[in-house]
Amino acid sequence: MGKVIAVANQKGGVGKSTTTVNLAAYLGSREKKILCIDIDAQGNLTTGFGIRKKGLRYSAYEVLTGKARIQDAVIQTEFQNVSVVPATSDLAGAETELVNMEQRFNRLKMQVLTIKDDYDFIFIDCPPALGQLTLNGMTACDEILIPMLAEYYALEGLTQLVNTMKLVRANYNPSLDILGIVFTMYDNRLNVSRQVVEEVEKYFPDKIFQTKIPRNVRLSEAPSYGKPVMYYDKHSKGTLAYECLGKELLGEQLTSIMKLRLNIAKD
Repeated sequence: MGKVIAVANQKGGVGKSTTTVNLAAYLGSREKKILCIDIDAQGNLTTGFGIRKKGLRYSAYEVLTGKARIQDAVIQTEFQNVSVVPATSDLAGAETELVNMEQRFNRLKMQVLTIKDDYDFIFIDCPPALGQLTLNGMTACDEILIPMLAEYYALEGLTQLVNTMKLVRANYNPSLDILGIVFTMYDNRLNVSRQVVEEVEKYFPDKIFQTKIPRNVRLSEAPSYGKPVMYYDKHSKGTLAYECLGKELLGEQLTSIMKLRLNIAKD
């Protein structure tokens, strides 16, 4: 049975879609069967895998509103072992439509349960808001992966997210837990970055990934080519960073050589 991971943070611009795309691509290269579900109306994950939104027959919108089975919306990408349930702008209206639907917070979960055994990992890329769609993602998942900037404002957002998790755990998904917090666009030269990491470690001592995703030119460029960074530039620092994160997710120890490579790698 596959593990279902929601990638969530109500703050925008923290690298949720970037993390989902590149982590999925790395795990796929390790012979893991991956499904990514894009439930963000912006559709950045969909674009990041080079999927054209125009003309799609089914998307996450039809899945959530019961107009299609999730199996009918799955698209096999050109990247090894990675499939996607894409998002279109129609999802923007789903927030309102779901309000009056039965089992409104369980709709994605009911669909995911029908395909959970077919994949090793299912990633749900949530929108930057704590609305109906994100709550569906939290209810459907086993654990939450939280991409986060090492900035003080991000601490407030983390507190709000954890409070929402408690509500979901109490009412819809009692086993919900945090898989881990990954710092993105990280700059070790800044004192504030190190201070924020230290502050988060006080409250979540066993939930911080060792790997910090740096700012990286290739990582920023790759989505415009519709490719994960490892397929755009396999030697880039961004590629190495998500390889390290993927290894951690698989429970593998990062060697001192890998840590050194990540620290000295250039754009």
